[in-house]
Amino acid sequence: MALLEFSAAELLAWRRAQLAEGGRAVDLDWLLDLGGGLRWSVLQQLHLDPLRSVVLERSLEQLAIIWKQHLDNSIPLQHLVGCCPWRDVVLEVSAAALIPRQETELLLDFALPGLAQQPFGRWADLGTGSGAIAVALARALPDWRGHAVDCSREALALAERNLQRFAPHASWQLHHGSWWEPLRPWWGELSLVLTNPPYIPDAELAQLEPVVRDHEPHLALCGGADGLEACRHVIDGAMQALRPGGWLLMEHHHDQSDAVLALMRQQGLQEVAYKSDLLAIRRFAIARHPEHNYK
Repeated sequence: MALLEFSAAELLAWRRAQLAEGGRAVDLDWLLDLGGGLRWSVLQQLHLDPLRSVVLERSLEQLAIIWKQHLDNSIPLQHLVGCCPWRDVVLEVSAAALIPRQETELLLDFALPGLAQQPFGRWADLGTGSGAIAVALARALPDWRGHAVDCSREALALAERNLQRFAPHASWQLHHGSWWEPLRPWWGELSLVLTNPPYIPDAELAQLEPVVRDHEPHLALCGGADGLEACRHVIDGAMQALRPGGWLLMEHHHDQSDAVLALMRQQGLQEVAYKSDLLAIRRFAIARHPEHNYK
């Protein structure tokens, strides 16, 4: 990749001109970082030292074209650049799967403490999409065996590329199908299952921002009339699929906490609890198979 050099003054003038056309500064700075290779910390230094020069991985003209596509058509910048930061890696992303969200990283933070000390286990990522959760699990638990499931072959192909790039030596398998069904041979053996299922009520789809509604897969967004259709499928199968003492962690809509926790209790799961997201909204549900004696 050819590197292109610009003066700080030239870059800052370009940035002002782009923002005059519209959009948010935080998004343009994201584009400069992930699309141009200019780290945010370096960009801030330019305001204090306008005489220094900077090196970009794309020309300002190329970045301006991407920015205009984003403004004119509400195309996610992640799709236009083809990548998205996730924990300690930068994943490949596309319209085949949801763009990984920062708050979903919390699922890993809730799940992983203490597990790395266990010599062996089996994890699953249901509805893996881009493979973000699967990549994080495979990297954090390299001695475990993992399973990533999705009903979209396009999403699975994307997940496979990310897993091959970022967890090439871990033990993982990809499965095409619906929720627990492809994992039937391992029912009763799963120690840890994470999922970020579709949970948007169908009636709310039209209210989503165009950048999401028009460019991210509805298959990964729509959760049925009440938004809980996929959540029910996952919770209904948890008692069969989890091993004794196994954990299920699930992301859900901002107003579904009480309903999801009730569904978990109705199925006989124990240690049912909620966790909050970065805005202190009850966004995650955690539950455990009631038999705590590990095999």
